[in-house]
Amino acid sequence: MRSIKFIYFDKIDSTQKHLLKNFQKYELPVCIWSEFQTDGIGSRGNKWIGKRGNLFFSFAYKVDEFKGIPLQSLSIYFGWIFKKTLNSFGSEVVLKWPNDIYLIKEKPLKVGGVITNIKRDILICGIGLNTKYSPSLIFGSLDIEIKNDKILKEFFKRLESKINFFQVIKEYKIEFEKTKSLFKIDGDLGLDGAILKNNKRVYSKR
Repeated sequence: MRSIKFIYFDKIDSTQKHLLKNFQKYELPVCIWSEFQTDGIGSRGNKWIGKRGNLFFSFAYKVDEFKGIPLQSLSIYFGWIFKKTLNSFGSEVVLKWPNDIYLIKEKPLKVGGVITNIKRDILICGIGLNTKYSPSLIFGSLDIEIKNDKILKEFFKRLESKINFFQVIKEYKIEFEKTKSLFKIDGDLGLDGAILKNNKRVYSKR
């Protein structure tokens, strides 16, 4: 896997929207990042509110770089590696299935999220993290002080090491079992990242 190229924007509407529209202009792999996003995309069609100083980035690879990972579980894969990256710096964040980053204090507060799209043969993943500021009372911010570029460098160092998908699921399953009741998730985590319930499989919609 080639090392990724970083491109910084002082201000951007959405790193994800930018890459979805312009990925053909860049040599892959590429990461677009900013600390101020004005029109971010959240999961399930929601908007991700961006306050200046937080971390917003999207990256694009050829899908073939991640062979062996179920496409519907890419957000889990990226989310877990991102979560472990933050843990390595001392944060206590957890991954809520399938693509949200949470802190659990008096109550669970969302501090970040992952969204993945496939366009032609290109994988485009966006991650937002409230590194410094919470946009509202229903969200939280990171529990450690750290520079955004340091997070990025460590995350892609781990990603480029090509961690085995089933190792990710094995590790995540332990945390999933500890937190699923808190997040009101009914079912068990399958080896492909799906939720198993009543002999049915529920997959992430990326």
